[in-house]
Amino acid sequence: MLEKKIEAARNELRQIAAEYGADNISVAWTAGKDSTVTLHLWKEVLAEMGVERVTALNIDTGCKFPEILNQRDMLAQAWGIDLTIVRPEVDMAQYPVAQDKVSCCADLKVEPLSRGVKQQDIEVLLTGIRKDEHPDRDRPMREQRDRPACLMMHPVLDFSEMDIWAYTMQFNLPYCPLYDAGYRSLGCMPCTAPCEEGSERSGRDGDKEAKMDMLRSLGYF
Repeated sequence: MLEKKIEAARNELRQIAAEYGADNISVAWTAGKDSTVTLHLWKEVLAEMGVERVTALNIDTGCKFPEILNQRDMLAQAWGIDLTIVRPEVDMAQYPVAQDKVSCCADLKVEPLSRGVKQQDIEVLLTGIRKDEHPDRDRPMREQRDRPACLMMHPVLDFSEMDIWAYTMQFNLPYCPLYDAGYRSLGCMPCTAPCEEGSERSGRDGDKEAKMDMLRSLGYF
């Protein structure tokens, strides 16, 4: 079953590469488990095409766990990723982090993402979204978005959480040590806790999770 999902994802990536060209496609990479699988799938497809340059876009909100930043930097170097890191244009020393979840996500995630897509002239952004992770993420494989202004494609949309871990083990992918400490979904530090029970995103801030529709309308994904 997993092999069929892997081949389906690779075929989707081959098709998008044929339509848009590898130079116009980038991975929205958090260094978390899901987007790392997406990055690896894309890297493998590019290797089939004889393309060495793999580009990725990372949003450093200023509130990320040090462990995920270390994972990002280590893996980007090991895999030779052409990585662009974008940051919020706010004074983090004065910013009221997580007080208003919608405004915080808009300022620290959505605005830098839109700016990064525009600055890098990205036509297609590959994500690690999976539809079983949250009801809001049961979406088409391809989404044309106004913010960020690009086509979003979700190669691992049909993967389950267990599929992601099976792929990670099968291909011996490095992963952030926070997953071994009880975290199942990694976001910003103020809005993320280990999961003791429940769904994969039960460690995420409940107020924010309840407003995913609103956040998505602003450009969150």
